[in-house]
Amino acid sequence: MSQWKQIQQLEIRLLEHVDYLYDDNFPMDIRQGLSSWIESRDWDIAANDESMAVVLFTDLLSQLDQVRSQEQNFLQRHNMKIIQQQLQVSHPSFTLSCPVVIAQLLAQFSTGIMGVVIKEIDDLMTSQLNPELQDWKRRQQIAAIGGPLVTGLDQLQSWFTLTAQSLFQIKHQLDKLVELVVKVTYESDPIPLQKPQMEERINYLIYHLIKSSFVVEKQPCMATHPQKPLIIKTGVQFTTKVRLLVKLPEVDYQLKVKTTFDKSRQFFILTNNTKAMDIEDYSNGCLSVEFRHLQLKEKKYINGTKGSEGLLSVTEELHSLSFEACFTVQGLTIDLETSSLPLVVISNVSQLPGGWASVMWYNLLTDEPRNLAFFGNPPRATWSQLSEVLSWQFSTVADRGLNKAQLNMLGEKLLGQHASCSDFQVSWSKFSKENIPGKSFSFWMWLDSILELIKKHLLPVWKEDSIMGFVSKEMERALLKDRESGTFLLRFSESHLGGITFTWVERDHNGEFKFNSVEPYTKSRLSALPLADIMRDYKVISDGVVPESPLKFLYPDIPKDEAFGLLYNSLPSKGRSKTTLFFLFPLYFLF
Repeated sequence: MSQWKQIQQLEIRLLEHVDYLYDDNFPMDIRQGLSSWIESRDWDIAANDESMAVVLFTDLLSQLDQVRSQEQNFLQRHNMKIIQQQLQVSHPSFTLSCPVVIAQLLAQFSTGIMGVVIKEIDDLMTSQLNPELQDWKRRQQIAAIGGPLVTGLDQLQSWFTLTAQSLFQIKHQLDKLVELVVKVTYESDPIPLQKPQMEERINYLIYHLIKSSFVVEKQPCMATHPQKPLIIKTGVQFTTKVRLLVKLPEVDYQLKVKTTFDKSRQFFILTNNTKAMDIEDYSNGCLSVEFRHLQLKEKKYINGTKGSEGLLSVTEELHSLSFEACFTVQGLTIDLETSSLPLVVISNVSQLPGGWASVMWYNLLTDEPRNLAFFGNPPRATWSQLSEVLSWQFSTVADRGLNKAQLNMLGEKLLGQHASCSDFQVSWSKFSKENIPGKSFSFWMWLDSILELIKKHLLPVWKEDSIMGFVSKEMERALLKDRESGTFLLRFSESHLGGITFTWVERDHNGEFKFNSVEPYTKSRLSALPLADIMRDYKVISDGVVPESPLKFLYPDIPKDEAFGLLYNSLPSKGRSKTTLFFLFPLYFLF
């Protein structure tokens, strides 16, 4: 507890004695307002050292001036002003008797605890602040493609602001030293010699600190596809947000930000591209601006030609959205500029899967903020890297990622015999461009169609972990062959885009078993009836026998109604129309 707080807890008779000790020469207001500063100084030394006393008295006046400027009460602020004037008038000889000593001491303390502080701030920015910012930007990339949510920007703003305040305080002290030199100097005075170099260094640090604090807080994203940022469709509105991490009262809060699309490409921003930054009242008071209604339009070319076209597909062409602003603070003019992560521009939603593959590949494999030529020679990804990103896609869409067994099956489908090697490298072409052997679609197109099927038609069943999903036909049979008759499992079709099928095992009286699979259900069929209801009502008609359901247990041994009962949405099939029965009784095949 501070001495002043202890004093205030004394008995009344002792407090009256304390009141007697203070007079007009040193009012109690100063003792209370500057209690922390007063108790942190060595007054015993100052009592026997005139030069130290001069420094402390000068500092006291400065501290009092600072406290007065922050005082909200008008009357109290007026009283402090009178006290400050009285101190200066009462002790003119004290402040002017040793001007050379004052200058020497200030030079010692300022050009020397100042040079050191500047170096420490420089080191802090280089070794900690800048790496933390780069780490945040990297985490933002990972979050954009489904990784853990990015956090920490408020903490970064606090660090940036404190650093900026320290630099501006040093700049202010340096200006005061210059004012002192104008009034008094001496031979070999270090201030005139060191001031230009220190001032240049301080301005450099301030300039680069504030420039680096201008960041894209929210990457461009269409409201229609919030889980797929960095893909923009022409003619569709998208949003983005930039933020200044340095919070200073001197900053012009009408700071205007202009956003531009890369000028060498065939698109331009159709809507208003300039907007003023403002303080966010609902947050920690950060200075930011959100562009909510941006829209791209494709340029029209004479004779319908777009000029020379490269070898890249539309979804491999990367673009950039830039943000610019300029403002002046404490005599420094600072040009701000930052840019979004590379964008993919599409003209049709059918290009969305290919565009998302490009976004994933880029942000997985590089932390370069603006490498628009990336797909001219795209690097390879290891299976361990890629499998993690693929699992994120299922977490994003369906709140549940893929387990090890599911990822192993995907690895086998993509890599074949190399699936067990986590460091095996996958090329961009094999992942997204080349067709799966014997199929008319690529690995990614197949997987993305499954994600869409889950999102729109299978989400409840997927969340209940009732879909094994990724299992080869060979593994499927190995799992079912030793199970009770009527045991079935659900897996995604390998022959159809966006299809799900189920297989069950049947045993005869001799113990012989056979496998039965249905034609895959796709989005058109699942739009008519939910999968859980299909599983409940599925029956087989054979040789005039009364229809019955062959599905008894969800693998490994969960009764069907226990597995799907909570997900049933309608009444059983009795009394349904023939049209509905068509969906209930798809063809089945014997293997």
